[in-house]
Amino acid sequence: MKNRLRWLLLALAVCVLNTGEALPQLHPQPEQSQAANISAALLTRHHYKKIPLNDETSAQIFDNYLKSLDSEKLYFLQSDIDQLVRVRSTMDDVLLKGDLRIPFAIYDLYQQRIAERINFARSLLTHGFDFTAQESYQYVRKNAPWASSQDELNELWRKRVKNDWLRLKLAGKDDALISTTLSKRYDNLLNSLAKIKSEDVFQSFMNAYATSIDPHTNYLGVRASQDFDISMKLSLVGIGAVLQTRDDYITIRELMAGGPAARSGKLSVGDRIVGVGQGPNSTPTDVMGWRIDDAVALIRGEENSVVLLDVIPAASGTDGEHKYIQLVRKKVSLDNQAANKSIIEIKNGQPRRIGVISLPGFYQDFEARQKGNKDFKSATRDVARLLAALKKEQVDGVIVDLRNNGGGSLSEAIELTGLFIDQGPVVQQRNSAGKITVASDDHAGVAWSGPLGVLINHASASASEIFAAAIQDYGRGIVIGEPSFGKGTVQSVIDLDQLVKSPNHQFGELKMTIAQFFRINGGTTQLRGVTPDISLPSFTDLDEFGESSYDNALPWTQISATDYTPAGNVADILPLLKTRHDARISTDEEFKYLSEDIAELNARRKNSRISLNEAERRKDRAMQEAKLKARKADQATAADVSAALQDDGLQSNERNLASDLAIESARKKAKDVLLNEAAHILSDEIELRITDARLVSGVVRKSEVH
Repeated sequence: MKNRLRWLLLALAVCVLNTGEALPQLHPQPEQSQAANISAALLTRHHYKKIPLNDETSAQIFDNYLKSLDSEKLYFLQSDIDQLVRVRSTMDDVLLKGDLRIPFAIYDLYQQRIAERINFARSLLTHGFDFTAQESYQYVRKNAPWASSQDELNELWRKRVKNDWLRLKLAGKDDALISTTLSKRYDNLLNSLAKIKSEDVFQSFMNAYATSIDPHTNYLGVRASQDFDISMKLSLVGIGAVLQTRDDYITIRELMAGGPAARSGKLSVGDRIVGVGQGPNSTPTDVMGWRIDDAVALIRGEENSVVLLDVIPAASGTDGEHKYIQLVRKKVSLDNQAANKSIIEIKNGQPRRIGVISLPGFYQDFEARQKGNKDFKSATRDVARLLAALKKEQVDGVIVDLRNNGGGSLSEAIELTGLFIDQGPVVQQRNSAGKITVASDDHAGVAWSGPLGVLINHASASASEIFAAAIQDYGRGIVIGEPSFGKGTVQSVIDLDQLVKSPNHQFGELKMTIAQFFRINGGTTQLRGVTPDISLPSFTDLDEFGESSYDNALPWTQISATDYTPAGNVADILPLLKTRHDARISTDEEFKYLSEDIAELNARRKNSRISLNEAERRKDRAMQEAKLKARKADQATAADVSAALQDDGLQSNERNLASDLAIESARKKAKDVLLNEAAHILSDEIELRITDARLVSGVVRKSEVH
């Protein structure tokens, strides 16, 4: 290993001398070596799969690490890979000995290769391009070979930059503005590269190790673990502002209702924070050019403490007069990430009101709950409150929308199921020793006993699948949408600092797979997901996204069913619902458009190339614009959405803030065809059960929780 390390460090030194770029060379920290040791011990002994740390695992770690760095094969040459492969079998030694110099040296080489590519891209901006030539750019390269020579890599990047230029040209930008925009883009890439820290490299390498065991085991560095905690609590202590970096300024993108920033009336969207001080009489630290997470760390702090902001107002130029604003930090609820409700009015036939509860995640403030705080944040509590409100609004049925809900707290999934069933098992778990336990809802009564639909897509995972599967197995409601993700494993988050009794936050956390969950009918959602009772069209590429896309996913398996009593029966009504659904979408223009778009997207995916001929691209763009115009002629708001979503060739932070926010608003206003159809399906069920007494058994009639 010593000879291999010496070679790699020498190769890196040669690379630095050749490029001349003043990029910082990153080094592992002592606490990272300790964290690697601790993580390796935990994963080899206590992970559900118990994968030994040996040369075979080492090869997988190495491959994962390279993939995390250069998945599209845009930076490394084949000659780089031929040299790096000499250390492919040493990753186990790196972890066991805590000597992280090899993964850091690989990263430094990668960093230099990026700098070379960016400098080459910038050099092309003075030459211009011939857009009459018949050539194409392969924009999906994960299965492509590494470039065999510098000339081959240069040609790939020439086409990449040419495509960037053409996109801006098609959007109406002149050559001078295009050159300025792209030059600034590449400068920003170099600047962001210079801001990479040792902890970023370490987390990337540790995740290459963790995901080599199974796709859902992860290492969370100190800052990543803090962000994970916030995502589960849906709260933080700060000023209540959404920030982003624009032109090296920390810029306010959104003021959160009820937060200190909004309540003060002193800050506006677009204001730029250039300094942050701790306390009313402090000297602000200059945060110009900082990484967004570093600036945010300064702005957050202890509840009721004072933060001093040095601000350039949005209406002022870069040389405008500064304002100094004091805010008292408070606990801010992330309500935009919490459950919310809406009502869809069905007017075909008998008018019906379908309540919709959208649940982005299964969140819970574990710490507050453990401390006995009666008002701890909980997805189940929020949904129960929303159900009570929908009952007062006299809805006829309820849809729980779990699309893009990647999961969260297992206990929340169980308790949420309990809002719709009156006691009983919800999910089975099997640990690494093969022991099977059953988790049940023990609370008597239900919060909603009426017609129920569950809307899922391929991004509905984990806790979402537990809930959807339980509702389906009990016959309690209709599952509508796409097959779900297929994640049937349970993770536990281990605080490494607590484990070794470290007084400082320095080692991070390990999210480790400890069990597999099974449906109450004995099946598993692992790999196959939850199959909907009624399927809806999908834009998802199932080969590229979902559990089945991972090489090392656990296989599908089955255990014995547990004892449970069905709460209803939807099987008898499904053929009638499918018949109505098929008849409705066959004449629905929106579904026709949807099918056309899906077919077009799938064709583009198979091709993975795009023409670099201006005439061909203009023709394609004109066809797209004509298609959208013809579709939306009678829907002004939808037409506005289409216009806002047209490709302008810019990245988000390159647009002015108002334009970027307008595009975001337009996306939110776009008609949700699939949710609308799910509401119609549930309305059909209600009608059929009213008109056919034989079908009434499908609706639960139990005592309700008020």
